Amino acid sequence: MQKIYYPAVFHVAEDVGGYWIEFPDLPGCFTQGGNEVEAMEMAKDALSLWLDKTGELFEYDIAKPSPIADIQKRFPNEIVMLIEGDPEYYARKYYTKAVKKTLSIPQWLNDKAIKANLNFSQVLQEALINKLGL
Repeated sequence: MQKIYYPAVFHVAEDVGGYWIEFPDLPGCFTQGGNEVEAMEMAKDALSLWLDKTGELFEYDIAKPSPIADIQKRFPNEIVMLIEGDPEYYARKYYTKAVKKTLSIPQWLNDKAIKANLNFSQVLQEALINKLGL
């Protein structure tokens, strides 16, 4: 999945300061921030997390983003902004745990790689990144 933009509603949290943020198109996607900068960062993280389906046990549909004008009409007294979600960035940042893979290669290739003192895990990671165009 590539970067995607969703409208977010920023509500002023007068009682505690800062903002609480919701994404009307995405049920349960909420966050908060103590100031404008933190609120924007938290909104991007919350959206990216919500859109990331890595390791999900259950399938769920992701609604298409509503036009920002529609959300502004629903929330005329609030700040409405488009927030960029990047689930691939989120996955790369937070899913860094190594996963063991068993694979087979010809003996001659294994011997040459050992003599060249290659790190098999590193070579496989580099090859996968290259193959996937990441």
